[in-house]
This record gives sequence, C-alpha cells and structure tokens, in this order.
Amino acid sequence: MNNKRPPNVLFIMADQMKASILKMYSDIGIDAPGLERLTAEGVRFENAITPHPLCVPARTSIMTGRYPHSTGCRRNETLMPENQQHAFRIWKENGFVTGLIGKNHCFIEPSDLKLFDVRCEISHGGLPQGTYKGENVGNTGMEWVVSEKDINTAHEDRATLRSNAQSPRIAYKVSDRPEEHFGTSVITSQTEEFLDRYVDGMFSQSSDASEHSPFALLVSFPDPHEPFEAPRRYVDMFPPEDVEMPPQRTDEYTDGTAPERNRVLARMMRQTEDSEAHRRGVISVYQAMTRFVDDGISRILNKLDALNLRENTIVVFTADHGDFMGEHGMAVKGGVFYDALVKVPMIVSWPHGGVPEGEVDDSMANTVDIVPTLLELQGLASFSDIGAGWNRKSERQSMPLNELQTRYMQGRPLPTVTSFPARVAAFSEYGAGGPPVTMAHLEKFTEPFGYHTIIETLWAREAEGRRKMVRTRDWKYVTDPMSVGATLTSGTDGGPGEIDELYDLGKDPWELTNVAHLPENSAVISHMRSLLAGWMIETEDPNPVDIPETVGRAI
Repeated sequence: MNNKRPPNVLFIMADQMKASILKMYSDIGIDAPGLERLTAEGVRFENAITPHPLCVPARTSIMTGRYPHSTGCRRNETLMPENQQHAFRIWKENGFVTGLIGKNHCFIEPSDLKLFDVRCEISHGGLPQGTYKGENVGNTGMEWVVSEKDINTAHEDRATLRSNAQSPRIAYKVSDRPEEHFGTSVITSQTEEFLDRYVDGMFSQSSDASEHSPFALLVSFPDPHEPFEAPRRYVDMFPPEDVEMPPQRTDEYTDGTAPERNRVLARMMRQTEDSEAHRRGVISVYQAMTRFVDDGISRILNKLDALNLRENTIVVFTADHGDFMGEHGMAVKGGVFYDALVKVPMIVSWPHGGVPEGEVDDSMANTVDIVPTLLELQGLASFSDIGAGWNRKSERQSMPLNELQTRYMQGRPLPTVTSFPARVAAFSEYGAGGPPVTMAHLEKFTEPFGYHTIIETLWAREAEGRRKMVRTRDWKYVTDPMSVGATLTSGTDGGPGEIDELYDLGKDPWELTNVAHLPENSAVISHMRSLLAGWMIETEDPNPVDIPETVGRAI
C-alpha cells in the first residue's frame, strides 16, 4: 500500500426506501435530483438486494459485511455484538475521524460507541429518550445545531399519529410545522456543520488542512420509514390524485398459491377496506418523505463541493430495506421477500478515484458488498487473492487487514466500481428458527386487524422459521427449510404453510403470481436450490479457519 492518505467516506443511508419509489428504478417512481446527480457521478446498481428486510439485521450486516446468520443479528432486538469487526472499528483503528449522524439502530455496546468522535442520534420519534433499544441518549463531539426543544416539538405529532389514524392499517399526516425542525433537515444541517468543522480542523490535532486525518461519516436518515409524516410543501409536490398505483391481483392471497406467512401479513395489513383516496394519500406522503431526503442529499453534495472535499471523498448511498408502499395492496414491511422489501437503491461515487461515472450495473449485488468495496478502494484491505491456492504471493503484508480478517467478511468488492467479477445471484434471509405464526394465532387478536396487530405479533414473526431467498436477474425463489416436508432437496409436500415461492421476473416484475407449483419450472427450482445450498455452504463458518499456505508442514 502506498503512503497516500486514503479517501474519506460519506456513507448515506435511508430507512425503508424501496428502489421502485425512484424513477431511476421504476416507471412509477419519482424524480430525485440529488440521487440522479450522484448516479451521473458514479455507478448505480440496478439489482441491489438487502441481506435481511428488517432494520437491525440489515444494518449490522452492512457494517460487518456479513450475513445475519453469521453475526447472530436476526431480530431488531439483537444488535451489534461486542468486539465485532465492522467498518467503523477498522476506520478508527486506521486513524479516521469517525461520525454517525441520524438513526443508529446498530451500535449499542460502549466499546462501539467510543469509536465515534461524533455521534448525534435522532430517529423516527425525534431525539432518543432511552426507551428503545438501539437508540442512545446524548451526543458525542457536537451539540445539535437546531435546538433540542424545537426538534422534539416537531416530532410530537408522530407519537399520536397511530392513535388518530384514518385507518387501522396505516396512518399519515401532512404537517405545517417548520420543516427545518424535521429529522431529515436536522440531520442535513448537522452534516453540513460536521463538514465545516472538519475543514476548520476542529477534529484534528493539526492546524494544517493537508495533515487532517480522513473522515468516515455515516449519515443515516430515519425517513421514509413510518410514521408517515411530511411537510406540506413536499406533499404538494406529489398530489394524491397523480400517484401512479402499482398493479394488483385481487385473488393473490385467496387462490391457494401464497404461503401462510404471506397470507397472515395480508390479513393484517392489506388495504382492501381503505378508500382509494386513503391509499393514494399514504403513497403521496411516502413520496414526499423520499424527496425531502433527496433534497438533503443535494445539500450535502453541494457542501462537499463548496469545501473542496469531493475530490477525495467516496460517497455511497443505499437503504437498509424497502417498504410495500402500495405493492401487493400493503404498506410498511413484514418478513417476506418481494422486491418492494428487498430491492434497494445503491450508488457508489468517486469520480476522482477512478470509479466510472454515469454507469448502471445490472448484475446482482448485495449491500454486504459495500464495506469490502470501500476498504478495497481506500487501500485498507485487499480481497484479490482470497482462496487463490497454495504458495500464493500475498501483497497484503503492508495492509491493515490480513487474509483471515478479510475472510470474516462475506461480501466482496462490487463490479464496475472495482475489477472484481459480478455476482450471478443475491441472497436474503429472515427468521431465527422460531415456530410459525399462523392464521389460527391471528384469530386470537382483536379485530379490526392493522398496524397494532403488526406490532403485537412482531417479536414472534421476526423469529419464525429460517426463510431463505435467492434472486437472479430473471427469477426469485423463496423457501423455508424448517417447514414440514420442505428441504433444499426434497421439495414441498406439506399444506399451505409449506408453499415455496417462485417468480418469473421477466414476465411478472411485480411478483403477483407464484409459479413454484408449475411442473415446467422444476428445473428452475432445482437450479435456484443449488444456488442457495452453495451460498449456505460458502458462508457457514462464522469464524473463518486459518488456511495453510503449503501442502506439507515443512518447506
């Protein structure tokens, strides 16, 4: 590795932003000038998949480059374990100025929190109050540039939004409170201030700007996750009557082709009893929240330019997972694997570092690949000779991470951005081996079902089964090896609860028809199961074993 200072990292993450909300990914998406600019200055990944469509498992996997079955973070209640190798530990050990501004929902151990020179947390309900696991009270390194009183006041309506809902399934609100006090704007302003202070040397022991340590900053927007509330100015950009609704199939969950867990979710959350005006209103506010985040990204990019930081800063954008938001007749999320929940936007930009500009990579990718990509681009690690064979000559001796450490990461550097080859398949998972939540369980809850039922059943649904998904550009297959009669080799012979899913993405991009039962697709299912089995074997060792470099004991 040369002695040139590694580039900064600005890692921007949105919460629950599905890819199809953006026009760059879908015909029914919205314009997003900030992200469109970032795409013009970098590489957009058309088929990026989350390793888990739930906040904590997705975020811990992104930061470690490892799947939830390796980190043990399978539920929102199992956050980053202590002493894990993750991006911010690596950056801190390499002398970076480190920061987290926005939603955390990942790091809670004192040893991890100490890694951040700046930590300013804010989430869906405003500033942390110490009542929710995954939020940490108090700031490190900077105070808020907006008064805490104003921030908390601006979030008061979100606390009562569900109790004043227009529908038991989902609520939304158009707000007239000052938009500069909303979390999205506060996070943007705080990030601008961080960058100003960085340039002024406030995080450095040297007054010489050329000697400032590089920074690694996570900017984590809690939106467009529910509660669905947006300033009126943004909602006015997206009138409900102009919303393009995703296609539906009315008998999707009644014709016998849907697994029971999908039917349970639809029974709780499908908006069949809500008016069209209400369904459009929810999507309108979600679009407004997305555009609000996008405007924040534009401001941050402008600040990088104004401070002459862009040349030596890698900018990454993604989301932890998606949201139904009208697809399959539902909103929010729920432990299934439709693209609305698992396909996320992902962009990597560093024009001055040789990353191509304006390119779209349509191969399969996973967000566990982001941190390995960053480490490769920064020269902090090399993944090039992993598994290269006996007597390989490693050039990694001068790198901070050795081969065993990089093998801890199950992600690999992304194609197009680096010289590494593309994936042919991407994987996602859900569940921790718990018993199924059935329609019989659901009938014990109070009707009308809706969002409150989603919350009441959340812990059990997070843990049920061990669902696995594999997706290629053309097909998606979902199975649960724990289901009765269902294995990766034997097929599914049980009742409705043991139905596999297979979607022909070329013919059915909105995944409205499960074709796993059709005999003509048996070869496809066999191939997809083979991909799943290979992935499970490849990632089966949570702690990699050191591999000998010679055949015999002695040279």
